[in-house]
Amino acid sequence: MRQALSWIAPRMEEIRFRHEELTRRLGEPEVVSDRKLFPQLSKEYAQLDPIVRAWQECESIQIQMHEAEELLESDDGELKELGRSTLDDLQPRLQQASDALELMLLPPDPTDGRSAYLEIRAGTGGKEAALFAADLLQMYQRYAAARGWNEEILSSRPSESDGYWHVICRLDGQGVYERLKFESGAHRVQRVPKTESQGRIHTSACTVAVMAEADPVDEIEIDSKDLRVETFKSSGKGGQHVNKTDSAVRLTHKPSGVVVECQEERSQHMNRARAMALLQAKLFASAREKQESEESALRKALVGSGDRSQRIRTYNFPQGRVTDHRANITLYKLDDVLEGSLDDLIDPLIKRSHAERLSQVRSQGRDAASA
Repeated sequence: MRQALSWIAPRMEEIRFRHEELTRRLGEPEVVSDRKLFPQLSKEYAQLDPIVRAWQECESIQIQMHEAEELLESDDGELKELGRSTLDDLQPRLQQASDALELMLLPPDPTDGRSAYLEIRAGTGGKEAALFAADLLQMYQRYAAARGWNEEILSSRPSESDGYWHVICRLDGQGVYERLKFESGAHRVQRVPKTESQGRIHTSACTVAVMAEADPVDEIEIDSKDLRVETFKSSGKGGQHVNKTDSAVRLTHKPSGVVVECQEERSQHMNRARAMALLQAKLFASAREKQESEESALRKALVGSGDRSQRIRTYNFPQGRVTDHRANITLYKLDDVLEGSLDDLIDPLIKRSHAERLSQVRSQGRDAASA
């Protein structure tokens, strides 16, 4: 374990030096009075301080372990036993402290804290797939409400049976993309449709795509010449403006073939602005997925690529069962999941992602230490 921590030491020296420098500077009167610099340095200090404390905890435990090992060299049987029992107590503590430290040292994903677009499309199964799309939308809406996120539907194409052929909504709040980014993929449902007179179980599917909202810094530049803009009458589930004016907007990005539309706002101008933001997110997600595909095949093997063609989860109504095929998790509480209790499915995927990223960081650290 102490050898495993050795690759962290060079980086921790840099962090500790910067932490000490920040501690000194934050006490300087000219920094304290600087309304721009002081908050900036304070934020950086707040990020580094828990890392330094975690490293100090690891060092303290290692000192205690060294002292316990010295007791093992004693001729006194009781001292040897004390050293042995102390080591037995300290080893799991060091494991826990080092794991926590390594997680802190993981480079943050800059998209994790962003808002996101959630897109659900009915797939195989016809009207039953459209009904399942509505169930999935409601599931995510309930999850969003429980976490205090804001949710708004940007575009929808309802089916004739209270379902959705296609629906896109924007979720805004703390850690939206971090919590939902592994929901992308094919969601399969097994149940007896309402229209099934023989009581036979049918299998239907929907595809879900979760796309981080593009940041102004990394927005994809879109040339107006590459856009085809169409306006049409809205076709929502009601409202006086529906089918009255050409307020809905459809954008087609010619080079990529990506098509987006927005029809929920009364103003064509607002619908166009929202459609542009959604198009930015889709193009950003495509570029990001291409980059990740080139950089990390192992990550895709562990948690899935997030590609919409990949089957990720099955909802079996007769058995009251939900199975996530990536993490090999089966929960017999389908009703709770559909009510928005998704953390038992999401948390293991996030942990697996962290474990894979840790493995990469450790490997890189060992390579750098041996170079």
